[in-house]
Amino acid sequence: MIHSSCLSRSVRSAFIACLMIVSSTAPTLAATSAWATSDGGRMRLIVLPAGPDGTRQAGLQIEPNSEWFTYWREPGDAGIPPQITAEPGSAVTLSALSFPVPKRVDLGKIRDVGYDSPVVFPFTLSNANRESHNPLKITAFIGLCHNICIPFQAELSIDLSQEETTNVEEAQLIDRAKARLPATPTEDFFVSGFRMKDDLSSLDVNVRLPEGSKDEPRILLTGPEGYLFTEYQTISNKGPERTLRIALPKMPRNYTVSGKTWHILIVAGHKRAMEAPLAFATSPSIVKP
Repeated sequence: MIHSSCLSRSVRSAFIACLMIVSSTAPTLAATSAWATSDGGRMRLIVLPAGPDGTRQAGLQIEPNSEWFTYWREPGDAGIPPQITAEPGSAVTLSALSFPVPKRVDLGKIRDVGYDSPVVFPFTLSNANRESHNPLKITAFIGLCHNICIPFQAELSIDLSQEETTNVEEAQLIDRAKARLPATPTEDFFVSGFRMKDDLSSLDVNVRLPEGSKDEPRILLTGPEGYLFTEYQTISNKGPERTLRIALPKMPRNYTVSGKTWHILIVAGHKRAMEAPLAFATSPSIVKP
């Protein structure tokens, strides 16, 4: 089990006082902000021209320095999940960040989950028209780690007053990032059922893996906020059908799973990744999507 309680919401707020804050308010003529830099790497904002419905595809691009890494949405033992916010008072609406499949990073006894190479987190912008929001300003807050985690906040700004044309390189960055996102369940790769043990000590998940999956799958199970589980035992193996018993140590005190929705990301081999919600009913212990 990986638990990021040491950077809970209240503790993360305390970090603001010691943030390394970098501003990239000087607007650029392209559909990217200037790079904001820190000791551990750099980041910038990519925004594509508005589509027919007025929304804009965008991405937060992060390039960690060598031997540094940044975090997934549930960061692990000690980390900071990436966050973006619009300028206060702005009518711009930001969708949640989407996250490509991460890797596990072990530093001694500490286990983190994230990215140690360049990564783009796609998202969508609504109500970001050139007349009302120029320049467009978005604040990004991430963590960059190498032995220690350094909070990194920056105001990223893009000038929307220029004549907009699609930049092929920027569009490709967004497209490649979306291609790295875990897929939704398919006919040959899905969760067929799951059962929580009464004392919340483990969760059994029945999964159908793609044909030809020989190695044990890699899993990332997110439950209560700040909790990430990765360890399991295979208790049934019938070809592509597997039952995985996921250990749930140190759950929050007095936690109730009824009515909650968890999420599981399963990586089969090197090419397939699938993410599915696990919605727990209010009374039955066996739930099927």
